[in-house]
Amino acid sequence: MLRLFNTLTRRLEIFRPITPGQVHLYVCGMTVYDRCHLGHGRMLVNFDVLYRWLTMSGYSVTYVRNITDIDDKIIDRAARNGESISALTERMIAFMHQDLTRLQVLPPTHEPRATDHVPGMISLIEQLMTKGLAYSGSNGDVYYSVRDFPDYGKLSGKSLEDLRAGERVARDGFKRDPLDFVLWKSAKPGEPQWPSPWGPGRPGWHIECSVMSECYLGEHFDIHGGGHDLQFPHHENEIAQSEGAHGHTFVNYWMHNGFLRVNDEKMSKSLGNFFTLDDIFNKYHPDVVRFFLMRGQYRSPLNYTDAHLEDARQGLNTLYTALRGRGVSDGAVDWEGEHEKAFRRALDDDLNTPEAVAELFALAHEVHRGGGDASATRLLRLARILGLLPQDPEAWFQEGAGLTVDTAVDDRERIEGLIAQRLAARQVRDFATADQIRQALLAEGVVLEDGAGGTQWRRT
Repeated sequence: MLRLFNTLTRRLEIFRPITPGQVHLYVCGMTVYDRCHLGHGRMLVNFDVLYRWLTMSGYSVTYVRNITDIDDKIIDRAARNGESISALTERMIAFMHQDLTRLQVLPPTHEPRATDHVPGMISLIEQLMTKGLAYSGSNGDVYYSVRDFPDYGKLSGKSLEDLRAGERVARDGFKRDPLDFVLWKSAKPGEPQWPSPWGPGRPGWHIECSVMSECYLGEHFDIHGGGHDLQFPHHENEIAQSEGAHGHTFVNYWMHNGFLRVNDEKMSKSLGNFFTLDDIFNKYHPDVVRFFLMRGQYRSPLNYTDAHLEDARQGLNTLYTALRGRGVSDGAVDWEGEHEKAFRRALDDDLNTPEAVAELFALAHEVHRGGGDASATRLLRLARILGLLPQDPEAWFQEGAGLTVDTAVDDRERIEGLIAQRLAARQVRDFATADQIRQALLAEGVVLEDGAGGTQWRRT
């Protein structure tokens, strides 16, 4: 039985969907002003695992992951680049999809863009004003009145007094309370704008997700997820908006993944330790990055170092080695096996991916001890649930074994031609020529491995 840690109640809970057999899942996606960084990658991979596991567990899942394509950062970046907002956002969305495809992240059921839902945002703001939870400032902005929503702070676990003491609270002369947050921003020259009852302007960030989640999943749904940094104020404000407008529970289970650090420091451009996914893909294969990201339990902090990426690469090579030369087949998992039961228990225990991955290594060990094709097939089928081991094992080792290799794939034909020449030389007992070919390939970083089934090769 699946148990998930609910940030709202601060405890592990048995997952019970609102509608039996169906799950409605919403995850806060990207604000598309720049390339996805490694922290984004962690969040997106973690919730991809959740999506896969819910589906594998027999649920019909409606997964919504939004795109924020209007925001202060987007406006500023487009102006700095001297390009239109649409040109910037379309380019970054294309990069995002490219990165996620390389990470084996499945596409969501729906991927709404904020700019397509502005009328719904205006409607929700009008409901909040009617209920006395929103007001117009003298500057033309519309604000949410936090003090008029009694449950504000229940997700973050902080009282209004604690929050007013200064954590991430913006102060200006137009709010009734420093904690009040903007729902609608009045138009400024040169900025995108939409007509509204309060004059031309654009939506605030927080109102976007309340509206897009309601559009696709309804006023009350099962799971809402995102990074730990979104717990306050973004998700706290979503609750205030949606529950304030509709008068009932917004989401049953709130899930947040832990922070990612780099060499035990917060990732920051000012510290020079900020890496986009594309930066890392230039050194390591995306499958290695995905494997690294799920070797920590999703709620725990995860530390990135080159040594940890190298360790992940070696671990993934161990799993690919167990598949190499085996007759494996993809298909349904037999959940009666010992390792399969342990794998299921791990993922049912709040997505404990480290324990699930441990069962993959146990099966790899079984292969090497003589488990043969049957154990290798069991390994492959469990790994595919996690989005792991999608490559052909021979191609994996020949293309760099998890490292980025500049050599063109077409170079394989030349290498295999040399291997054929070496085989011919050995057959006529010309061992000097055979050894010269081996050493020449080794100098290029190509290792030959002779076995009963013939000669295999891999790149170092």
